[in-house]
Amino acid sequence: MKSNTFIIFTSIEIYCAIFHTSAYLTYSTSVAVGAHSGIEECKHQFTWERWNCPESALQLSTHNRLRSATRETSFVHAISSAGVMYTLTRNCSMGDFDNCGCDDSRNGRVGGRGWVWGGCSDNVEFGERISKLFVDALETGQDARALMNLHNNEAGRLAVKATMKRTCKCHGVSGSCSIQTCWLQLAEFREIGNYLKIKYDQAQKLEMDKRRMRAGNSADSRGATAETFSTVLATELVFLEDSPDYCVRNASLGLHGTEGRECLQSGKNLSQWERRSCRRLCTECGLRVEEKRTEIVTSCNCKFHWCCMVKCQQCKQVVTKHYCSRRDGSSPNITRRRNRGHKR
Repeated sequence: MKSNTFIIFTSIEIYCAIFHTSAYLTYSTSVAVGAHSGIEECKHQFTWERWNCPESALQLSTHNRLRSATRETSFVHAISSAGVMYTLTRNCSMGDFDNCGCDDSRNGRVGGRGWVWGGCSDNVEFGERISKLFVDALETGQDARALMNLHNNEAGRLAVKATMKRTCKCHGVSGSCSIQTCWLQLAEFREIGNYLKIKYDQAQKLEMDKRRMRAGNSADSRGATAETFSTVLATELVFLEDSPDYCVRNASLGLHGTEGRECLQSGKNLSQWERRSCRRLCTECGLRVEEKRTEIVTSCNCKFHWCCMVKCQQCKQVVTKHYCSRRDGSSPNITRRRNRGHKR
């Protein structure tokens, strides 16, 4: 497990120590693996964005360093929560836990015309319950940021449910498929990541009543906060603060800027978003696109010789890559255009 999951591991260890129960230790490995898969998915989803899920974004609780409440924070919480629930659910269905297995609570019931519930549905209720105990326990505050994180944790869990697939098996004489037995399965985690990326783009900024919020931890302040959050659907991501300028380096926020980042200008099967990455990461951040060519050597034209040897030729190939570089004698943000909407 990579070092960027250290904070998550530590939080799990603290949580288990507090509750002094071997039951939670049973799940701690799955929780850590799930949180790690969430972070890896975050990095994938934001590979060609100005904000690319850096390690500084991986602190999940507000009791320590991370106090930001940006759109990006909302995604980190949602995808990490989803990853924990996903892994716990999958491991449960695989029989990794003694007290958990398939969800057969609907088996035998008519699900619709020509099909009934059966088989081994993934036990998302179990995954949801245990992941909530772990992930939400990291949130010890009662302020607006804590409520925001809890809300986005829940949105991540709901994303796992929303993307589940119904899988069916046909039954009948000579494959007539006169009736089907169906069960619910988890989608691929990439699909959950794609789903939450859309939610990220549609995330809502909540405007808090600052006058009532100044009352601190009073009943009036808590009431104002709860009232604001009650207006948003549980499935939607929310944030409280505008994002900083991700073009430029900001050591205090743990942001590296886009100087030195790779971007894509050409290649097969690139999406429109990938093809525009050099403009987004370099040009619009006041940087120039620098082309670098590297010669790589690979094995090729391999042939099997009887008996028993494989001989290959060494092929050289020049690979062209593009990077964001500072313009000669200029600050990296001199020519940057004014942001319109949220730029990531």
